[in-house]
Amino acid sequence: MEYDNIDFGDNARFASLGFRCGLEIHQQLATEKKLFCHCPVGLTNRPHDAEILRHMRPTLSEMGEYDGTALMEFKTRKEVIYRLYRDHTCTYEMDDTPPFLVNQQAVDFAIRIALLFNCRIIDEIHIIRKQYLDGSIPTGFQRTMIIGLDGWIPYKDRKINITQVNLEEEACREVSDIRHTITFAADRLSTPLVEIITDSQIQNPTEAAEVCRILGNAMKVTGLVRRGIGTVRQDVNVSITGSTRVEIKGVHKVGNIRPLTAIEAFRHKGLLEIRDKIKEKYSSPEDIAFKQIELTTFFKGSINAIGRRLDEYPEFMVVAMKLPRLADVVSHPLQPGKNFGSELCGRVRVIACIDDKPNIFFYSHKGAYRIPDSDWMIVCKKLDCCGDDDIAIVCGPPQDVATALNEIKIRIAELFTGVPNETRQDMKDGTTDFERILPGPDRMYPDTDHPPMKITRERVEEDRAKVKEPLWDRMARWRTMGLHEEQVKALSLSPLAEIFDRLASDKGLNIRKAAHFCSALYVGLRRSGHDITKIEGDALFNLFRSALTEDWSHDRLKSALIAQIKGGNQPESKTIDDSQVMKALEKARSVFSGGSDDGARYRLKRFVAGQLIEKQNVHVREMMARIDQQLAAG
Repeated sequence: MEYDNIDFGDNARFASLGFRCGLEIHQQLATEKKLFCHCPVGLTNRPHDAEILRHMRPTLSEMGEYDGTALMEFKTRKEVIYRLYRDHTCTYEMDDTPPFLVNQQAVDFAIRIALLFNCRIIDEIHIIRKQYLDGSIPTGFQRTMIIGLDGWIPYKDRKINITQVNLEEEACREVSDIRHTITFAADRLSTPLVEIITDSQIQNPTEAAEVCRILGNAMKVTGLVRRGIGTVRQDVNVSITGSTRVEIKGVHKVGNIRPLTAIEAFRHKGLLEIRDKIKEKYSSPEDIAFKQIELTTFFKGSINAIGRRLDEYPEFMVVAMKLPRLADVVSHPLQPGKNFGSELCGRVRVIACIDDKPNIFFYSHKGAYRIPDSDWMIVCKKLDCCGDDDIAIVCGPPQDVATALNEIKIRIAELFTGVPNETRQDMKDGTTDFERILPGPDRMYPDTDHPPMKITRERVEEDRAKVKEPLWDRMARWRTMGLHEEQVKALSLSPLAEIFDRLASDKGLNIRKAAHFCSALYVGLRRSGHDITKIEGDALFNLFRSALTEDWSHDRLKSALIAQIKGGNQPESKTIDDSQVMKALEKARSVFSGGSDDGARYRLKRFVAGQLIEKQNVHVREMMARIDQQLAAG
């Protein structure tokens, strides 16, 4: 199957599919306080101080319409629990008081990032409410604002357009999601977040990962964003010729983007194939004659998975639904290890909240369930099934079963249009699963709690003066210095890049060794638990400069750095005069018998160097050269 052997680097293949991709990068800003209140930014691992319970419901838009995503979330009937922390949440986060005015530090940071990406800064900010009924924001909406438009970044021989740079508040972090109860921790809520949205110019999965890495790294080196696990997320939008946009939400690792987008493109191809296949069978969804029958009594007491579930939950019911002439549709492959039946299971898991696995039992997959063939034959007979029919059996609470069967019908009806607009989640193995219907414009409306905010030309120019050299310009400059590509890439992520530039301005220093100090040495020390960024900038620069000027060994510099971190003194570079060397040589001759062979000469040199290093902590290579001079002079 081509779905099990996808070549992620076959760019010609993706070009033939009409692959298109756009990115949405969400990066937390390194502000001290949250976006709409005075709570400090940060996470906590301690137990929460309180919990509150909420239920979400959709509201009408300004146009008097409901957003499809809001209606979908309402069908889940979720109870939402929020864990509160006295030092990280306040009444604003819980929607019990109006918001404070916008954090101006966050606005300035967002303006600088928008300028970095060559955006046109808008002259008046209007705060918009964007509905979120998945419970991740207690208000039911996220406050967001556009900061910049019409930007770009260089990529290969072209530009990637940045359509928008937005400033918005972060949502809660999810703790658990079991059936109809979802639990969130509110400490992360309302952390300032910058959102970078690209145009759909990305032409293959490899480019998607590369552009995402450029955007992320460019923001990291500004010092304006938070770094670490959970501070950045990528949403990836994918389509092919004949399909529509599908959003893969919350991709946590850039490395996941290449397989995710590749597999998603082939999922679209498979759905288009199913569309053509089902249209050969039926002219419209209304022509499909679904038939249902309750089988609770039939399965109660049996030893298979359905019977055991009924034993554990006596209130559950079992309903089987005939899927006429759709056995080949249900089994049509879409992703590695997944077919259209998996799509139906994903929809039922999210909307009907039946998350026991399997949550749908298909006749076409009957070998996976250990349900006797004799039982399947009885069910087939009750539903008047023929050879190309399939059966879907659902077990769960009665209301959830009704919701599940209805969603199966809805999802099958969507096959007639091909690929539905939806948001999908990264399953960490390169595949995706259903998360929600893709939101539409009906979920956005003005925020009446905030007045418009003017952005003056003077403010923009003040922020422009603080924008650092773009990463791509900096990397191009490093290449012209003669650094190899691996060093350029390593430096681009190093917080010591500015110290490298200061060192590189001295033409007498070895810049490749300076690059090693500011990248590989830094990373090695950090991994061993030593953060040399704790050393004050000028002190670190002087230490590196001494090491380069006097040709220190790697170990000597490492020891000096660790000593500085721990508050010790830097090993001094001392001048060794000839009288000290002569005294050491005299002592050496009293130990060794001398000799003119190279081995004896080497042992003598090592002994002398060791004597001097023990007393004064100086460099071995420097001592060897001085001793050679004395030996040559007799």
